[in-house]
Amino acid sequence: MKTLSIDTSSNICSIAILDDNKIIYEDFISDKLTHSENLMPMVQKAFDSLPINLSDIDLYACSKGPGSFTGIRIGVATICAFRDFYNKPAIGISSLEGLAYNISSANDALVCSIIDAKNNNVYAGLFKYEENHYFLVNKYMSDNINNVLETVKNYANKDITFVGSGAQLFAELIQNNFNNCTIAKDEENNSSAVSIAKAAIYKHFNCNSNEELSLSPLYLKKSSAEIELEKKLKEN
Repeated sequence: MKTLSIDTSSNICSIAILDDNKIIYEDFISDKLTHSENLMPMVQKAFDSLPINLSDIDLYACSKGPGSFTGIRIGVATICAFRDFYNKPAIGISSLEGLAYNISSANDALVCSIIDAKNNNVYAGLFKYEENHYFLVNKYMSDNINNVLETVKNYANKDITFVGSGAQLFAELIQNNFNNCTIAKDEENNSSAVSIAKAAIYKHFNCNSNEELSLSPLYLKKSSAEIELEKKLKEN
């Protein structure tokens, strides 16, 4: 089974093509251009480099957030277009779940994905690794970093690996709060289309929840524009 995956939830625009679980193509760009300018040329470049066409893909996948509001919309819209045109299945994966797949774990291990949401706020999700897959523990969080860490402390009896832009930014705070923790290194903290693909492949064969498979964006909090609009409406 061939899977095309994209991740546009962060400042990195990432694309990957997997044949079953084998990576046959991977590319990413992080520059001043918007994802809307980068994404389709990257898709074209990928298939120019391979002996297959876009129509040969069996499963489409993308990150559905949380993350950049604009980036998420671009990625979801692109995958929806491929799905509708080629009549193939498509799956949206949380960018927090995708980050967890950046970490190689043993059974029963815990990974906490944290994405910086500015002003000491973060998006977070705690995952447990079982049977070659990460399962969400409890629910996704959008809160102040201190409140998130207080919640995660309920699971501090086990070693926890922290990953993501928030894990990098608040590494010292995390280490001060957890004796048994590891902070992911370097590129492990970057959003990755490969990790999104791995999660999507598993869910394609093992998940029957329409909510989990949905391509609907997962924002977790309102955009700045929505917040400002609500303020103006209340003032009036």
